[in-house]
Amino acid sequence: MVEIWIVVRLSHRSHRARHRPADWNRLTPRLKLWTDSLAYTHSLQKPQVVHGLQPPRMFGWFLVLLARTSLLESPEGAEAPTLQGLQCQLPAGWDPHLSRILFLLLLFVTSAQGVTPNLNPDACLVSQSSNGSSVSCHPPAKLPHSLPADTIYLAMEFLNLTQLPANTLQDVPNLQELHLSSNQLEDLSAKFLLPVPQLKVLDLTRNSLTRLPAGLFQVSAALHTLVLKENRLKGLEASWLHGLKALGHLDLSGNELQMLPPGLLANFTDLHTLDLGNNHLKTLPPDLLRGPLKLERLHLEGNRLQVLGEELLEPQPKLRYLFLSDNRLATVAAGAFRGLQRLDMLDLSNNLLTTVPEGLWTSLGKAAGNMKDGFDISGNPWICDRKLDDLYQWLVANEDKMFSRNDTRCAGPRALKGQMLLAVARSP
Repeated sequence: MVEIWIVVRLSHRSHRARHRPADWNRLTPRLKLWTDSLAYTHSLQKPQVVHGLQPPRMFGWFLVLLARTSLLESPEGAEAPTLQGLQCQLPAGWDPHLSRILFLLLLFVTSAQGVTPNLNPDACLVSQSSNGSSVSCHPPAKLPHSLPADTIYLAMEFLNLTQLPANTLQDVPNLQELHLSSNQLEDLSAKFLLPVPQLKVLDLTRNSLTRLPAGLFQVSAALHTLVLKENRLKGLEASWLHGLKALGHLDLSGNELQMLPPGLLANFTDLHTLDLGNNHLKTLPPDLLRGPLKLERLHLEGNRLQVLGEELLEPQPKLRYLFLSDNRLATVAAGAFRGLQRLDMLDLSNNLLTTVPEGLWTSLGKAAGNMKDGFDISGNPWICDRKLDDLYQWLVANEDKMFSRNDTRCAGPRALKGQMLLAVARSP
């Protein structure tokens, strides 16, 4: 099912996964432009919101027609694909040239819908809708000299850009989404976002940023999604984020952060998702979460945290997803989870926990009975003695929500080493 496989991959592009599959290289630049063209038009007609973004979707039968018109290339030495190789086939008796006719008809239809197929490989793809224009620039396209004045969506990705002029966005005052992922941007001008006060989404994933200029967001009161994933940030300053009043999704994962300043999130009352995963954080400021009032997802996995204190999570009774895996946690305070009333997922796997204080699990209260998405405490060197009695009772009561049971084992004492923790918990 070549057709279905490609459609699925293209239907789930988002700011968290924008890599195309390896087989994408088999498609000619002409096909890239036309499939993206359909995709962006379709997303404007029927938006599908994912973390505030609108990933494009497309019609599967479009690829079937392209296969027959030889726009799909085969690897060297392989037989060119035909419609007979796909599950969706033309009805028996159809003229073999009919698909070419249908393909031309398709181009006519897409043009009528406002799509502008451009076969110039150096040009960006432009599509129009009643809301405004969407511009997508991917290799081999080059940075455009000008943009439509009504542009609301702009993607300039995989272009190896190291810098952008401060006036890049001066002619697109209505811009709402800006995607600059997978470039090599090292710095941004403090004036870069001044022309676009309506910007709602900014994606800077996989660049080389080591800092942000103070004042970058001074007119960005509408911005609700900021993605700085996989850059080279080693530290943050609260002044870098001044001006963000509607921020709901902040992704700082995959950087080199070693510490965070106090009061970093003090003014982000609408923040619902915070991703600090896969950094180098050893400690967190106790007041880190005292600003947000609606936090639901907290990613702290893949850091170097050693202690989880009582104060960190206390301000977040609505927290639903907590990820703490792959740290160096050896101590969790008895009241660390106190006040968490709606926790649906807890991941403490792959840490250094040998024991936990009495009352830690019961403090989860009602959430322990409603942990819809489960919990994971595997990969820890548990010492299975009477100090874990509180944990044993909790495990037995919630074993149907337990992940990785086979990997949750005792590291001691010697008589119990290697046994499953749940089995020890069930034993008299």
